[in-house]
This record gives sequence, structure tokens and C-alpha cells, in this order.
Amino acid sequence: MPGALMLFAAGFGTRMGALTADRPKPLIEIAGRALIDHALDLATDAGIARIVVNTHYRAEQLHAHLSGRGVAISHEAGAILDTGGGLRKALPLLGSDTVFTLNSDAIWTGPNPLARLAEAWDPGRMDALLLLVAADAARGYRGTGDFALDAEGRISRAGPSVYTGAQIVRTHLLDGIAEDAFSLNRVWDRAIAAGRLFGVLHAGGWCDVGHPGGIAEAEAMLAGAHDG
Repeated sequence: MPGALMLFAAGFGTRMGALTADRPKPLIEIAGRALIDHALDLATDAGIARIVVNTHYRAEQLHAHLSGRGVAISHEAGAILDTGGGLRKALPLLGSDTVFTLNSDAIWTGPNPLARLAEAWDPGRMDALLLLVAADAARGYRGTGDFALDAEGRISRAGPSVYTGAQIVRTHLLDGIAEDAFSLNRVWDRAIAAGRLFGVLHAGGWCDVGHPGGIAEAEAMLAGAHDG
């Protein structure tokens, strides 16, 4: 499986309103622990050896929080680079042509999402593999879905499944994009055009903590999982 993880933590967290006025979103606590610590637990449990975290907004707080934990930092000192640009900047630290990426603003229950991706990864067929949940089962999510899956697991745009923020991606898909800042959607469109973007469904719970209401929803989901 890929041996490196890109953990996205550079965003401004504007949907969080006053909660991110004095701290970066990854340091918001869910059930007594910072969001980024929940994400790092997943990486440790999946046995991922190399972890890179990108930073930008209130970066000094994240740097202090992560100090001494064996995590490499890719600091975006100028303009924020979005997910695609952030991943490309971090490639020298990741040191791999196939990597996991994980957003730091979600909470999970059930099987480890990174381990699930590793089990399903088939480099002979795939340039990227996205972990999805059904829109009607996605907590903290207000949309109708991002993608559809065919019988073989290939992804197309628009459908009843939501991207969870976890994937495996081959980094050659970043080649030749001129802009410094760009979304991973550019990468996915390339993989869709080649018939090499695939998805699998997460078997447990998932909650988007991108807005204040997601905090209570995530804590309720975790409490329910522990009670069960």
C-alpha cells in the first residue's frame, strides 16, 4: 500500500465562523480531542510511516501542537494553494508517487478508512481511489451527493455518493498543471477521462465537521458508536 499520507490542514475554516477567529480549524475539539489528532490516529492505526501536514492559517499553533510527533510540515507561507497545489508542494516530503490524502475536518466510526482504501487499491486499474458514503447517511452534510459508481466501481460526476475526504492518488496526475493553486477536482477529471477514477463505500459512520453544527453531530455519532 502507499506509505505516505498528505493530511490537509491549511484552510481558513471560514464556515466555522467565530470558532476559527483565534485558532485553525484542525485544532477545534471533538469529544475532548483536536480534529487533527483524530485524523492522526487513523494514520497510526493504518500503519502509515510518513505523514505530511500542510499549514497556512494560524500555522504557528499547528506547528506547536505537532512538535515532536514525527510529522513533516509543508508550510504554505504565501497564498494558500488549495488541495491540488498543496499536495504538489508537499511531494518532496512525501517521497512517493502514490499517496493517501486525508482531510482533517471529518470524524469517522467503523473500519479504518485508510485501511479500507489500501485493501481496495488496484494500481493496474486505478489512478485514484476515493472513499465515499451515501449522501443520506452522511452526517453534517447538506448536499445531495458528488459522484456515482458503476458496477465495477468507476466514478462519474453527479450522483448519490459523497466524497469523504480520504483517497489514494497517483501523483503523476498533478503533472503539467500550470497554476500554483488548484483543486484536486482537476486531478479527478483527468482520471475520469482515462476511466481510472474509482470509488469504494465506507462501511461505518462519517461526519463533516466543516461547520459549527457538525461538532454536536460528530460527538453524538462517536457516543453512539461507543454505546454500541
